[in-house]
Formats: sequence, structure tokens, C-alpha cells
Amino acid sequence: MGRHHTVPRASSGTVPDSDDLAGRRRRALWISLGLNGGFMVAELIGGVVFGSLALLADAAHMLSDVAGLAIALLALHLLARPASVRHTFGLQRAEVLGAQANGVLLLASAGWILFEAVRRISAPPPVAGRGVLIVAVLGLTINVGSAVLLARQRGRSLNMRGAYVHMLADAAGSVGVIVAAVAVITVGADWVDPAASVFIGSLVVITAYGLLRDTTHVLLEGAPDSIDPAEVERWLSAAPGVTSVHHLHLWNLTSETTALSAHVVLEGRPSLHQAQARGDVLKDRLADRFAILHSTLELECHECETEPASGSGGPPSQAQRVAHD
Repeated sequence: MGRHHTVPRASSGTVPDSDDLAGRRRRALWISLGLNGGFMVAELIGGVVFGSLALLADAAHMLSDVAGLAIALLALHLLARPASVRHTFGLQRAEVLGAQANGVLLLASAGWILFEAVRRISAPPPVAGRGVLIVAVLGLTINVGSAVLLARQRGRSLNMRGAYVHMLADAAGSVGVIVAAVAVITVGADWVDPAASVFIGSLVVITAYGLLRDTTHVLLEGAPDSIDPAEVERWLSAAPGVTSVHHLHLWNLTSETTALSAHVVLEGRPSLHQAQARGDVLKDRLADRFAILHSTLELECHECETEPASGSGGPPSQAQRVAHD
């Protein structure tokens, strides 16, 4: 008897008010989008006027930030859409797809930054250090402010993490631009500007790799890093009234929503009502113990591999009907 379970309430404080959380995340993304969109234009102008590749590189990265924040907002909108006949879980995977698109954008911007840096490092053009320094300090302030704003709302959401790592990488990029500007001002080392761009590009590649790795893991329905499947199986097997557990599967619907399915062999020959009640208790405890909010348990009275062959004689027993209803 397989039954699906979705927890409609908070379990030991593990399930936040989803509407309130989505609203806070949406506000954080809109504020970050406005700040970064405005500053991206300032960096582009500054890079051209002051002749700084590091500023142009950071502006290109910020362009991916603006696109990434827009993707995160779109994913949040799709995530809120209700389930339908064709999409029975709604569009929850839009959150993961949005984060993956952010990772691809990061890689693309890193490729351009590294290409331009390598091309210029042997013959660096003159750079107006003081103008670059002013723009970079302003950029660092905006990047750090946006990162803090998003960090407060990200939780375990890969979509919010994608937006957050964009801001972190840009903050580190702004630090690189500041170092380059100081080197140009103090010792006239124009070569530090493209060298800083190499640092920025390498940093973007690292952050993009981590994001793409984690989103691909979710899309391939890998087990969540925060939960050990073996521990869940041991815990279920040791629960009162349970003989054994097999065919256990764990995966993420979204980065914050874990799902489970398993075959659970119950002791004795329970009635249909007793088996259902036992299953409900197990599902509530899974939500409390592991924050698994979507669970489907196939309740059995014996191992499914040892099920009597069809035609072995007589109608199925009540316990058999419970196991395979």
C-alpha cells in the first residue's frame, strides 16, 4: 500500500512559511537587481573612459550578475505556480534550472575576461588609476551590500545561492580592481590591471564550477548532501513495528525540498487501518527527524522478493491486500 505524504505544517521549526520566505527573497533580488544594473552602466563607462580592462571585466561579470538576478527572479515566479495535470509537482525544478543557467553565464563571462586579460598582459594599455579606484570602491560597497542582503534569505536554495555567489565573486573582483588601481597610482604598474582580470576570471570559473556541479547533482536526482540514505534506512528499520526496509530512494525536488520513497515491511499481519496509521506515524517522524517533507512508503507484510507466486492457491490474505493495495 503506497501512500504519498506532504507535510502541511512546520515540523519542529524546520519548515518556514513559504509565502513569506518567497516574498522576502523576491524583495532581496529586486533590490540587488536595481543596484547592480545601475552600477554596471557606471563600470562600463568607467572602463572605457579610464582605459581599464579590469573595470570592463568586472562590468562584463556584472552583466552576468544582472542576467543572473533576472533569471533568479523568473525562477522564483515559476516556483510559485501551482501544480497541474501535466506538472504534478508544479514547476519546482525551475529553481534548479535557474541556478544552472546562472552557472553557464558565469562560465561565459569568465571566458571573455580571461581571453582579454591574456591578450593585454604582454602589452598593457595606460590606465587612469584614480578614476578606476573610485569606481571600484563604489562597486565593492554595492557588491558587499547585495551579498549580505541575499545571504540573509538564501537558506539552502540553489537559486538564491546562484545569485549570492554572483555577488561574492563580483565583490572579490572589485577587490582585484582596487589592487590594480593602487598599483597603477603608486608605481605605474599598468600590467597589474590585466593581471587582476586573470584573478577575477579564475575566481568566476571556480564559483561557476561549484554551482554547476550542485545543480547537476539535483537534476540527476542524487541523494541530498545533508542526509545520509544509509542513516535514514537504519532509522526506519529500527522504528517500532518495522521488520525491515528496502528499495529506499532519496532525492531533491528542489534544493530545499527532499523526497523519499521506500518499501517498509511491518511486523505481524496488520489490518489496512493499522498499516495506514503506522505509515502516517513514520512519515511524520521522517519530517521531524530529517526534514523529509515528501515521502511515499510502500507498506508490506513480508519482503516483496519472497511474495508467493501467482496461482499458489487460495485468495490473497488480508495482509497481502494491505501490502499491495
